Amino acid sequence: MGKRLFSGLEVTLMVLFTLMAVAAITLLVLFLTGEPGLLKDETTEVFVPQCPSISLAERVDCFPDAGASKLPCEQRGCCWSPLDERNVPWCFFPTNHGYTVESVERPSPYVMNARLKRLASPSLFGADIQELSFHAEMQSNNRLRFKIFDAHKQRFEVPHEHISSLNSDPSSAISDTLEMTHKPFGLTVRRKQNKKVLFDTSMGPLVFADQYLQISAKLPSHNIYGLGEHVHRQYRHDTNWKTWPIFTRDAFPNGGTHNLYGHYPFFLCLEDESGKSFGVFLMNSNAMEVTLQPAPAVTYRTIGGVLDFYILFGDTPEQVVQEFLVLIGRPVIPPYWSLGFQLSRWDYGSLSEVKETVERNRAAALPYDIQYTDIDYMEDKKDFTYDKVKFSELPQFADYLHEKGQRYILILDPAVATSKRVGNTPYASYDRGTEKNAWVTDSDGKTPLIGEVWPGETVFPDYTSQNCIDWWVDEYVRFSREIKHDALWIDMNEVANFKKGSKKGCADNNLNYPPYTPKVLDEVMYSKTLCMDAKQAWGNHYDVHSLYGYSMVLATEKALQSVFGENRTLMLTRSSFPGVGKYSGHWLGDNAANWNDIKWAIPGMLEFGLFGVPYIGADICGFFDNTSEELCRRWMQVGAFYPFSRNHNAQGYKPQDPAAFGLGSTLLESSKHYLRIRYTLLPYLYTLFYKAHTTGETVVRPVMHEFYSDITTWTVDRQFLWGKHLLITPVLDPGVDKVRAYVPDAVWYDYETMEQLADRRTHVDMHLPAEKLGLHIRGGAILPTQKPDVTTTYSRRHPMGLIVALDDIKQAAGELFWDDGDSRDTVETGNHIHYQFSVAYGVLTMQVIHAGYKDPNNLKFENITVLGVPDAPIAVSVTHVSTVNSTTAVTNSSVQYDGAKKVMFLRGLLLTVGETYLVQWELELSENQRFDCHPEEKADKAKCVARGCIWEESNIEHVPCCFYPKDYGYTITKNEETTSGMTVDITRNKKYRSSGRPDSPDVDRLRVEIRYHSSYMLQFKIWDPATERYEVPVPLSVPTTPETSKSNRLYKVEVTKNPFGIQVIRKNTGTKIWDSSVPGFTFSDMFIQVSTRLSSEYVYGFGETEHPTYKHNLNYHTWGMFAKDQPPGYKKNCYGVHPFYMGLETTAHAHGVLLLNSNAMDVTFQPTPALTYRTVGGILDFYMVLGPTPEMVVQEYTELIGRPVLPAYWSLGFQLCRYGYANDQEIADLYREMRAARIPYDVQYADIDYLDRQLDFVLDPEFIGLPALVDNMRREGMRFIFILDPAISGNESYYPAFERGQAEDVFIKWPKSLSDEIVWGKVWPDYPNVTVNETQDWDTQVKKYRAYTAFPDFFRNNTAAWWQKEIQDFYDNTTFDGIWIDMNEPASFVHGTVGENCLGGTVGEYCLGNPLLENPPYMPSLDSKDKGLNHKTMCMNSEQILSDGKKVRHYDVHNLYGWSHTKPTYDALLNVTGKRGIVVTRSTYPSSGKWAGHWLGDNDARWDQLYKSIIGMMEFSLFGISYTGADICGFFNAAEYEMCLRWMQLGAFYPYSRNHNGKGNMRQDPVAWDAEFAEVSRNVLNIRYTLLPYLYTLMFEAHTAGSTVVRPLLHE
Repeated sequence: MGKRLFSGLEVTLMVLFTLMAVAAITLLVLFLTGEPGLLKDETTEVFVPQCPSISLAERVDCFPDAGASKLPCEQRGCCWSPLDERNVPWCFFPTNHGYTVESVERPSPYVMNARLKRLASPSLFGADIQELSFHAEMQSNNRLRFKIFDAHKQRFEVPHEHISSLNSDPSSAISDTLEMTHKPFGLTVRRKQNKKVLFDTSMGPLVFADQYLQISAKLPSHNIYGLGEHVHRQYRHDTNWKTWPIFTRDAFPNGGTHNLYGHYPFFLCLEDESGKSFGVFLMNSNAMEVTLQPAPAVTYRTIGGVLDFYILFGDTPEQVVQEFLVLIGRPVIPPYWSLGFQLSRWDYGSLSEVKETVERNRAAALPYDIQYTDIDYMEDKKDFTYDKVKFSELPQFADYLHEKGQRYILILDPAVATSKRVGNTPYASYDRGTEKNAWVTDSDGKTPLIGEVWPGETVFPDYTSQNCIDWWVDEYVRFSREIKHDALWIDMNEVANFKKGSKKGCADNNLNYPPYTPKVLDEVMYSKTLCMDAKQAWGNHYDVHSLYGYSMVLATEKALQSVFGENRTLMLTRSSFPGVGKYSGHWLGDNAANWNDIKWAIPGMLEFGLFGVPYIGADICGFFDNTSEELCRRWMQVGAFYPFSRNHNAQGYKPQDPAAFGLGSTLLESSKHYLRIRYTLLPYLYTLFYKAHTTGETVVRPVMHEFYSDITTWTVDRQFLWGKHLLITPVLDPGVDKVRAYVPDAVWYDYETMEQLADRRTHVDMHLPAEKLGLHIRGGAILPTQKPDVTTTYSRRHPMGLIVALDDIKQAAGELFWDDGDSRDTVETGNHIHYQFSVAYGVLTMQVIHAGYKDPNNLKFENITVLGVPDAPIAVSVTHVSTVNSTTAVTNSSVQYDGAKKVMFLRGLLLTVGETYLVQWELELSENQRFDCHPEEKADKAKCVARGCIWEESNIEHVPCCFYPKDYGYTITKNEETTSGMTVDITRNKKYRSSGRPDSPDVDRLRVEIRYHSSYMLQFKIWDPATERYEVPVPLSVPTTPETSKSNRLYKVEVTKNPFGIQVIRKNTGTKIWDSSVPGFTFSDMFIQVSTRLSSEYVYGFGETEHPTYKHNLNYHTWGMFAKDQPPGYKKNCYGVHPFYMGLETTAHAHGVLLLNSNAMDVTFQPTPALTYRTVGGILDFYMVLGPTPEMVVQEYTELIGRPVLPAYWSLGFQLCRYGYANDQEIADLYREMRAARIPYDVQYADIDYLDRQLDFVLDPEFIGLPALVDNMRREGMRFIFILDPAISGNESYYPAFERGQAEDVFIKWPKSLSDEIVWGKVWPDYPNVTVNETQDWDTQVKKYRAYTAFPDFFRNNTAAWWQKEIQDFYDNTTFDGIWIDMNEPASFVHGTVGENCLGGTVGEYCLGNPLLENPPYMPSLDSKDKGLNHKTMCMNSEQILSDGKKVRHYDVHNLYGWSHTKPTYDALLNVTGKRGIVVTRSTYPSSGKWAGHWLGDNDARWDQLYKSIIGMMEFSLFGISYTGADICGFFNAAEYEMCLRWMQLGAFYPYSRNHNGKGNMRQDPVAWDAEFAEVSRNVLNIRYTLLPYLYTLMFEAHTAGSTVVRPLLHE
């Protein structure tokens, strides 16, 4: 039988059936397997929306497209609730849309990853992605990135050239900033420091479909700035349901809400009056829209790419901008000439018309640097051509401009014509581009997309293609050889196309017609641009459209480098994306000549400051339409202060260059006036661009950035600042000569009249007639200036100057950056000059901090104007700071003073630019220069006059009413100078009465010895040559031979005759770092006072007392120094005495000063700035070290007093202690719990509980097992430290420590003239055989239960031997590794002695003691000073004996008791244990750090004491005691959980890390709380232990070189 033949139809049907079967089976398999990552639109179950009960302001729109109604809304699974207003969404999201978190991983403390799965719910626009990946990282302390993307498929991401080059440098755990909620997925971003919520996406669901991505976040405030590019009529956004599309577009900036030229999904949010702010950047280049709603909240809707967010944290708005620019790239410094005024128009018609414009403005002497030509210079508007008829001389035009110091800029558009050139000749640029495949193609990836722009039919370069970049560079190089020019303006690069999409239209697909189109202009994606399915090297035009201008900028930068080489040149682009500011400037587009556009230009400029494009401006006088004279005049006034200052108008409108309005016209004269001011201030503007380039600071700056604590400034956008210091207030309305202006809270001076404004922090009606603009300088500014000319070429040859505007405290600061103005990379190569200027206390410091450039014009600072000088100067001098300083008096003819305006003019100074100078003016004595003649309380006129002083009351708080006359003090009678120092005899000026303290007779004749110990150290000592006085017996390490070479010394010393004073001057800066040539020097038997002016207000040190800040407040604060058992408290003298400070000079150099005096004293700061020492005995013995860096000051100081001890390695481990352990079992249990919790822990202490009745060296029966416990702990790697107090009980029947001490005569006694008895005190030891009733009051307990105690005199050699013997005996029974010495101020629980009678008894009516020792004629500012110096310590007339046998009063050596106690203890520890160990002491004095560490005493469990511990440690770093720390969690009072946890985290980085608390409080060790507390403690201590080699190395460096361990930031 023959074969059956199938017909063609049958074959076709069978094939179709087979294909359908295969497809069905495939779909069934996929459905059953649930293959992840597929795009699914359906849900198999009925979806029930869970509609939240929320405020209207918090609704998140579920129907952003048109046609919302109940049924379509519910089909999306959303909630329908119509209202009587349409701006609030009627259709909004339920709580069960979105994604859920399937898994989370944390590969490091800084990174969080998660996998997200879509919740079953209806789709908005289809193609939802089921599985997403989430990645978040803390890239730095101030930058969080989180990214949400398809878990299985690569999607388009922006190929940002700068961001891709960044490295992460985190140090903050991500958990401190970012929290994730799991179902539904949400993120909460918090500020780490205060946990404030900044960005909370849990208010709405995440939507992530193929072409629709949405995320919403609640914000902390309505102060939202940024997003662009649009016309925003106000700088601060309206959050009342405003939607802003972002997608680059060639459109007119006419005030609508439509998208414009740039793409900026970045906003800044000011949180509150604190200034704390954050920024949010979504790195996504797809078309999007951003909705702001009144929650306040933000919603992003983008139609492609990924969600790649960067959150930037700052303490101020300015810091947020700086962080953003670290991310995207800091802006370029434009060439200096580009800051000049510029003229342009579209269609001059011919080159001769251009030249006519140039000539008439030259003839008008208008400051004017740059001339443009728009596309009319081209042949038929073709790129890389010129019109050889109308612009035939264009090749010579640049030279024509250069002859007069001007520059030429021309335009290029991206679109390239496909037509032939004139005469039907080839258009070579097009032909070469075609050969290179340089064009954007149709969707086939091959055929060039054809559109239409200015030259007619065009193709479009694909600047993302390397072929295109090469072509563009080559064409530009060729063209530059033909037409010389100076810079390039690129336009129409959004990219603009006069056809919709292409000449042949656009295909119907999901790229050209996506499921959702953001509210872009015309609501068609390809309107006035290319088809979205066009192909580029970076991807579909759909994804990269908004990057067209960005990619053109990158390509053009390569072209400019090829043509201009080392010259900086300029680029100006219309379309932009974050990061273009690194290479280009921008103008605000094709505005119009109307009063709205002049207003709206200010928010536009401010926004581009946020976006990192500081070279910004609007077309002055308007681009479209004919301008009016009034509008153009007002616009020229404000435009003179646009960073990019260009007058530009369009084809067919009347000329609007200033000279076109006629010579002598108000417009022309006003324009010239303000442009001359601009050119005068160009050095300041140029410096602002340097700051933008190096730190990211804004140039044009919102008032809010400087005055954020004033809520009125949050909406100021009709005024703006240049940097911090110049406030511009323009007239922006027609027919007015008064402007309602805001004057922020500062001193302000009118730039033109130089008068100080009377108003501040208020609105004023500012009178601004036709020719005027408001221009004000902020007090505190130093503005560099230059005499102006008609071009920057000429002005750069003229003298420079300074305008100094003094602030409330008569200070000011500023900078100058100066280079050749044209070369590339002068910051990086160092080819520049950088000045820092400062004024303080009548001294202008002009400090060159970098001098890598020599200006060929040999520029000079000629004139200096100082605003706000209260009185006429008595004298003015200039010091040229060089290898040999020279000071010259400024002649009276060069000094002018306007008393009405309070302005000082210094003329004809001729100070060379690039060198350092000090300019000093002396005024009549101001009130803050008074030195107090009656520091005691209850001063009055009679008491004041009785001291020979002046009484004048003052309205200024704290200013002394009683003050010294100018010549009060001593005068020089003899002065002998040698190469190694000076010897000076001085005599008291007896013109005045005694110092007013009859019990303290004045010493009339004194000797002064000044010794030049080394190049960086000197000493000056003042004493009574006729009568021996007590001198401090602390040995110092001074060089054996002095520095006799003047050239080697960093300092020079001068003495003033009347009044006598010493001046120490740093030679290389001319700064006086010590100047005691002020009235009030007093030297009497029991009261010595000396004052010195300080080099600046930056002073650190003096102790020991609790200071609220590290830097001292100089507003008449007095700090007492006298060792006392006093817990830390404000202005309470504590345990140690350190009469040492470090001063930071205005030039950033540093020095240190030690007063080697151990008597009770105080120091007073005053805002002169000055410092007064007052001490009650001894002599004045000052040592000064000159650094010149803060760290070197400490190194030199510790070289003098002794380097810090190198502690044993184990002592850097964590340590536990408690006053109040009941028995040794409690310690054993604690040890076991800590081991079980695996918390790093090296050292256990026993406080005085372990001592039987608190007797040194005697174990309590409750601690009888302690020696065995210690041995066991030590075998397991632990160490143990015991406490020992100095006081020894004298009431025991058998107590070897006392008996041996008495036999060795080691205890402090009365002077033999009074008694041979021990001076008894009472401290911790109890009487034998008593039971202490702790419910009784303290004084009763002391009286009834505390034994008499004797105080060892540790100065004596035999005391050290006795002390070591007692320690040895104790060690033989109870081993230990370190010793903790306490109560060694010395502390006593009775005042003076038992019975509290320090007179030592009487014979008849004759008093044997000296009451003045307990209550001297001047009582320093001490705690409980009314109770006398013996309060809580020994009698001051107790006698001690130095190691050389010399007898001294406790009055003189009280502050050395702890110091004398420390070395014998350290020696004993070394000798007894044979190992280094550690000694920790409470009372210290300079050089105690050689032997011991120190803790900050019996602090309180309070937050303020937590942060003040940092200050205390930094101060002890200055004092040369590296091994420091505070009692973690506080000693007194019960610790609170959170505070203790934070303290554990901080304390883990104390060098001496010990948790210690007091008796009667609950435990606070890490295992006393809960498992979380233990875990946090373990984690942070593990970090410490990881870093212990580093910490130990720091301790080594401190021990060998004197460097600090805990280090203030200013040291670095």
